[in-house]
This record gives sequence, structure tokens and C-alpha cells, in this order.
Amino acid sequence: MSKLTVCDHPLIQHKLTIMRKKETSSHEFRELVKEIATLMGYEVTRDLELSDIEIETPLEKTIGKEISGKKLGIVPILRAGVGMVDGFLSLVPVARVGYIGLYRDPETLKPVTYYNKMPKDISERTMILVDPMLATGGSLIEAVRELKNSGAKSIKAVCIVGAPEGIKAFQEAHPDVDLYLAAVDRCLNDHGYILPGLGDAGDRIFGTK
Repeated sequence: MSKLTVCDHPLIQHKLTIMRKKETSSHEFRELVKEIATLMGYEVTRDLELSDIEIETPLEKTIGKEISGKKLGIVPILRAGVGMVDGFLSLVPVARVGYIGLYRDPETLKPVTYYNKMPKDISERTMILVDPMLATGGSLIEAVRELKNSGAKSIKAVCIVGAPEGIKAFQEAHPDVDLYLAAVDRCLNDHGYILPGLGDAGDRIFGTK
């Protein structure tokens, strides 16, 4: 079973509360998504490997630490996931960015991929898949499948809010992919929306309806 990490830092929880408010503007919501992604990034990258490096300070030579091992890639699920990209890039500006676009088939209700653009060296990178909402889990499950089919060997999934139903489905589908959330909400309603949730993240980020 994949590992579930809930990033419950006080700053994340405070910002999430503001995001949930219906009166929060698109501009403020967009900034909060970026800020929460940045804060979650510290936890998501906690296990990056380090190696020793000799440097010289203004006073003497010393041994410092630098990140080694796998390089990183950030992959948003279009379109709401785009709002989380800059938060991660502010921590790791050299990360490559890929994109996955999905839509829901009106007959089968299953996600269908319409766009997939990945770094050429995807197999050499830890790919961080980002999307604000984990509701039924269908989109995230399909996106990870696309990453694996594209050659990804190391994947982490990061969402801001998740429902128990989606978490369970995702962990069963991809037991080898660790999942990071800022909050586990109560449940899904009859229309598949997260309760209490924060509304449609894409609409609130981009000011659409």
C-alpha cells in the first residue's frame, strides 16, 4: 500500500481555511494554491539524497551538503494542476515540467487522456504529479498510468484536498506511488464533489464558471 502523508503544518492549515471560504477572490485563491504547494514541497522533497561537497567560506574550507541522485520533474494535470507548478518551481527551479490533459467521457464517465508531454529523460527523474483535488481518484489514477507508460520509474502524487473514497481507490490502483495531501475531507456527495471541499479548483483559480 502506498504511503499517505498529510501535511498538517499550521501555515498550510491556515491558508487552506482561507481557500475554502466562498468569498475568497480568484486572485487570492490562486496565490494560496501556489503558497500551499510551496509549503507541501518541503515535505514532498524531504527524502532527496544528499552528498558531501567541499566549499570555501569567507573564513575557511568546509564540507557542505548538496542534493544528489535523481532529478525532479513536475507534472500538473490540466488545468487546475497548473496552479501548483510555480510553488514547486520556487523550491526546485531546475525541475523540468511535463503536462497531462484529461477529460471525462460522457458515456463511460472514465477519464480519457487528450494531451501528454513529458521530459525526454523521464525515467531518470522523480516525477511529482500535482492536482489540487482528489475526489473519485479517476483522473489521478489515469495520470499516473500515463506517467508509467511514458517511462517514469519514480512518481509522487500531491493534492491539496482529498476524499476518503478517492484516496482508497488511488492506493489500490497504484500501491507503489506515495500520496501527499494537505487535508482529508469528509466524503463525496452524490455528484462526486468533495465535502466540505473548496469548490471547483480550476474555476476558482482562473475565475471561470
